[in-house]
Amino acid sequence: MLLNELKAIQLADLFSALSDASRVRIISALLDTEMSVGVLAAKIKMSESAVSHQLRGLRQMRLIRGRRQGRQVFYYLADDHVARLFRMGLDHVEHG
Repeated sequence: MLLNELKAIQLADLFSALSDASRVRIISALLDTEMSVGVLAAKIKMSESAVSHQLRGLRQMRLIRGRRQGRQVFYYLADDHVARLFRMGLDHVEHG
């Protein structure tokens, strides 16, 4: 199967979004539950501003979504595809 140019670019952009260890750690933290920026930052030991910066990129790539509750936003994985892609990549790393 040969991809057309647009699909090839979109797929490359997806893998590019996953090419940063901080973004991968954020996704791993969000696998099972939603979290606010503060809780997420504490969990992965990054500053809130750095986490917010990474979350912005992940949202633009539609890998995560946010749910506003009052003044806080809780982030979660956009859909099951993201979790499956993460787990398949992790499986490849652990067994490859």
